Amino acid sequence: MNLARRALAEFAGTAALVAIVVGSGIMAADLSRDVGVQLLANSLATAAGLAVLIVILGPVSGAHFNPVVSVAAWVLTRRDADPAVRGREVAAYVPAQIAGAIAGAVLANAMFALPAVQISARGRSAPHLLLGEVVATAGLIVVIFALTRQGRAALAPVAVGGYIGAAYWFTSSTSFANPAVTLGRAFTDTFAGIAPASVPGFIAAQLAGAALGGLLLVLLYPNSPQHVSGSTYQAADQPR
Repeated sequence: MNLARRALAEFAGTAALVAIVVGSGIMAADLSRDVGVQLLANSLATAAGLAVLIVILGPVSGAHFNPVVSVAAWVLTRRDADPAVRGREVAAYVPAQIAGAIAGAVLANAMFALPAVQISARGRSAPHLLLGEVVATAGLIVVIFALTRQGRAALAPVAVGGYIGAAYWFTSSTSFANPAVTLGRAFTDTFAGIAPASVPGFIAAQLAGAALGGLLLVLLYPNSPQHVSGSTYQAADQPR
């Protein structure tokens, strides 16, 4: 039951995150024809919403909301006496995150009186966009796990939200940095959407970025992580 509760937190958190990304994109596009204003509104809402979700759900599941974060947490801490996550938790988290992402996109569509299930036509397959995803994901992994290895995981809501908000602007891809969110955004033909044909390339770039970020982290912080027991971001409130 405890694992089911944590998986539920990952489902709900990822659903809320995608609803924030897609919903704020729809609202921004409705209120302004200026793409810069649309991106500004979308990035601010996403950064703030992500920070809040980490604060609320971090004590339950670690607030990963992202398969590459869950896998990286397992790989980077699996030899620790108290790993951030175990293999069975990753196996529960990843499907919950994917299902949550799709549910979040459907919810956002419905909230704005659009067809609940849409297939995006927004192609995002150019090489420079894939490079942007490598950079965005590598940076995200370094930010999260550097805080853990410094013993400052409590700063994650601000740091992770701030990084994602900034990466909207300094990466060409607008920083999806999340395979589950990428899949979810294929189900909305709106400002935040991505065409299904572009999804595999984005996910491959995210996996490459996660590997690069993990390598950079180990080179920068070679010592054993000062792990906060129970989760990636902050201690879970129940033992496993």
